[in-house]
Amino acid sequence: MRWIKRLFLVVVVVAIAAGAGGWWIYRQVVEPYRGYDEAEVFVDIPSGSGPARIGEQLARAGVVRDPTIFRAALLISGRARALKAGEYRFTAPMHALDVIDKIARGDVYKRLLTFREGLTIGEMAQVFEDKGFGKADEFRTAAMNKQLIADLDPEAPDLEGYLFPETYSLPRNTPAAAVVEQMVEGFKNALSPELRASAEAGGLNVRQLVTLASLVEKETGAGDERPLVAAVYRNRIKLHMGMQADPTVIYALQKAGKYNGNLSRESLQFDSPYNTYKYAGLPPGPIAAPGKASLQAAAKPADVDFLYFVSKNDGTHVFASTLDEHNRNVQTWQVEYFRRQRR
Repeated sequence: MRWIKRLFLVVVVVAIAAGAGGWWIYRQVVEPYRGYDEAEVFVDIPSGSGPARIGEQLARAGVVRDPTIFRAALLISGRARALKAGEYRFTAPMHALDVIDKIARGDVYKRLLTFREGLTIGEMAQVFEDKGFGKADEFRTAAMNKQLIADLDPEAPDLEGYLFPETYSLPRNTPAAAVVEQMVEGFKNALSPELRASAEAGGLNVRQLVTLASLVEKETGAGDERPLVAAVYRNRIKLHMGMQADPTVIYALQKAGKYNGNLSRESLQFDSPYNTYKYAGLPPGPIAAPGKASLQAAAKPADVDFLYFVSKNDGTHVFASTLDEHNRNVQTWQVEYFRRQRR
């Protein structure tokens, strides 16, 4: 009978030890941990990584205490098959269950990259570089991939006008080509079938629509003016008048590397198909990236007979139907206005 007592004692000791070990592991799982000294640490989990490999990566980065604790947390959570690939950012102590929850939710780290309306490819490339996403040259090279827009504009020499301006949420190391592809998709989403139908009803193909919208975008930032500016240009096209749009001259000079920030009378004589003072009709292509409001204005201009507009020097314009009326507006809002400013 003595051996039975000894066996019972052994079983009790093992049970207590197992219980104590289990409790210790549980405490390690639910106790917040941070094993890195930096302000932040990134862990990039490749597609196809198994739980064991993920646990090792997290342990090496100091996000979890060790792979064993991570495996124990996975058993408790039951989410071993829910872990998602991607780059994750950690900045504070977390217990293993919260780490698992973050990865299972696919809460990958993303940065915001904002392109405002009216930027050229070159200006967007500089934004891309300034925000730390990569080199400007990489963006410019990616923006030459005209095949991305060939289904809508087979004549496009590049993606000028077709990179939709908005804020993009991107993984930290997103390459320029992927950013450009996403921007083209943004443009295609903005160009609804209704918008295309309205443009075609007005005699504009996609390239002409985007070109006109880019002029509207560069001429005014006032929402209620966009349909009026579009109407001016559409009316001029019907009458075979020149667009005489300053932004097209600036774009021509920029493409030639000759723009110094000032537009002179001499500049208006610069020989380029984009110079709408020298060549009637729309320029050969977009001069910037129009937003959705400008695309809508170009497709559905206001029903007015305006042929002219001049700046009121406050971001808005005054419109006119006749040259005499326009000249009076120029006298009031340009000549006399700046004369008063010099006093």
